[in-house]
Amino acid sequence: MKSRRHEATGLRDGFSVQPGRRAFVPSWRVRTASRRDHRRRTGYTSVAVSEPRSRRRLLKELGVLGAASALLRGTRARGAIAPGAGAPQPSGPAAADGTILPRTSTTDVWIPPRGRSFQKFSFDFPEPAVAFDGYEFSFRVFTHENVYALSAPALTATPIDGGLEITCNGLVWAGGQERAPGRVTARLTRRDGAVDCDAAVEIERPIKAVATIVRGVPRGRLSGAGAAFFDPRDDEVLLGYPFSGGDLFGPQGNGGLTTPLVLIQPRDSEAIVAISSRDDRVRTKRFYFQPGERGYRVEALVEAEAWRPSTSLRVPTLRLARTTTLRAAVEDHDAHLERAFRLPRWETRADVPEWLRSIALVVTLHGMHYTGYVFNDYARMLTILQWMAARMPAARVLVFLAAWDGRYYWDYPAYTPAPRLGGEAGFRALVSGAQALGFRVMPMFGANAANRGQPAFARAADAVTTKIDGDRLDLNWVDWDNDRHQDGWLSYMNLGVASWRRWLEDRIAGVVQRYGADAYFLDIAGGWINDPKADMHEGTRQLVASLRRRAPRVACVGEMHYDALVEFIPMYHSFGQTLAADVVQRHARFFQHLSHPAPGRGSTGVHEAGFGRWNPETLSLSDTAIPTLNVVDDTFDRYRAEMDAVIQRARSRAGI
Repeated sequence: MKSRRHEATGLRDGFSVQPGRRAFVPSWRVRTASRRDHRRRTGYTSVAVSEPRSRRRLLKELGVLGAASALLRGTRARGAIAPGAGAPQPSGPAAADGTILPRTSTTDVWIPPRGRSFQKFSFDFPEPAVAFDGYEFSFRVFTHENVYALSAPALTATPIDGGLEITCNGLVWAGGQERAPGRVTARLTRRDGAVDCDAAVEIERPIKAVATIVRGVPRGRLSGAGAAFFDPRDDEVLLGYPFSGGDLFGPQGNGGLTTPLVLIQPRDSEAIVAISSRDDRVRTKRFYFQPGERGYRVEALVEAEAWRPSTSLRVPTLRLARTTTLRAAVEDHDAHLERAFRLPRWETRADVPEWLRSIALVVTLHGMHYTGYVFNDYARMLTILQWMAARMPAARVLVFLAAWDGRYYWDYPAYTPAPRLGGEAGFRALVSGAQALGFRVMPMFGANAANRGQPAFARAADAVTTKIDGDRLDLNWVDWDNDRHQDGWLSYMNLGVASWRRWLEDRIAGVVQRYGADAYFLDIAGGWINDPKADMHEGTRQLVASLRRRAPRVACVGEMHYDALVEFIPMYHSFGQTLAADVVQRHARFFQHLSHPAPGRGSTGVHEAGFGRWNPETLSLSDTAIPTLNVVDDTFDRYRAEMDAVIQRARSRAGI
């Protein structure tokens, strides 16, 4: 359903972008009505690039001048930082390791902001920091009723082998005007040319999140998880993992991360600064970059597991590598992911049938739009495949059936053949006819979407998703009927809840058993939300594992990925980590989104985007995805030559 919305992407300054291809830039820089829907959901949009571009930002990493810890220790008012401490400090050498510095939320950042910005406190919120290796570290603790800072008089920094140990035996709230019991400890260590920060927090109330605040990060172009670099200029940037950190659709417009890794390329430097969170489980992470004259103030946040409330939290290791390369940063992070999430290599994956390894082309056959408009019925789909079989070895083609089950999303979660498309007999004839030609067939299922108006909804109503704060999350970010209002009849469902998982498993298994499908597609598979009811990731794992036991030769394919999901789902559509493609694709394969523009007018078929731009020179194909051909209502009648061109390009890439 979502078109590349989960990738934090940007204009590829300093990297080759061929004329006529597409690059991604923050959507607030592209103010066109045609981009409105995608911009609203992602905070980023795509633009055509007419020529290669190179642009670097004139900013150098500079040190910060701090005050002596004795000055901070003399601070009064229950650990509060005096007003005005947030004024920019004079530039100078970095403070010595272990120096405690009187910082606040406004220190060394633009106040007021000079570009796009996010909500923030309207006063100087305390952030006493400890200097280490040219950085400054502080922490915030969030409960469900307030936010807390370190108490300056209770803060100490003690040298240890290779680093520092930070201890704070008290917290403050109300901007430092009140005290609260609590304890924050952290270890800062140098390791393999990087700085690792390991922290733990204890407080009397259940913890919602913890932020590690870092100063000393140079400004420059940003890349989210190996997606294309972009230049945010003076804009503040917020990136979240996974599924944009659970706040994809609000007014802030977060960018997304498929893994908690952000790369910064300062101007006049080939070195890359890499910031990564080294976790061994799926937990919400957010990275907030707030610019100032000399660098970024960075908030690296991790949320506690909402289904497991606790008054203590061990924060996963935050690693900052100052002088690395893009390749080294990506390799280092991937090595961690392989260990933490047991990511298999593509060549040896046990969940990949041999036929899937040889797929050279994906053809997406669009069925029925939300409105009931039919792009292709079952009989027409088979006619199209018969034509294709004369031009491409059918065994090398995966047939993706989008909206095969009736009105797109409206008929979720029934998943039965649609009478207007040809009914059960027509669907059976399509699948068996396609397989007789040699094609592999994959129908689409919604991993987490259900129409509350459908009779089946009551059987899984307890699986409706809520966010960590308790507010219900509905799938209400699409204007399905074009009344210029986002529609709200869909619930967002949690596979961690048994009722929904059983319902969906039985629907998928039923289609596989009755019609012999070769694979099944999980729409929005990467849409993990930190739900107090249950862990979506574990629920998805259980669903896939159970279906594999019931149908061991049937492949699972997902929309969108995040790092840990790759352990048990081997293929996805949509891919944005273009700068790290060879590393990421050691583990999984990708094809292009169902909203990929169809030949000719660029219709996105059943997808809500409407129309994109078909490029006749590049055939709108991606260098980092399996060639994909989208077939809508007029494609076969009017654009067979373009269809054939895509087929021939796929043959050429595969050496057929």
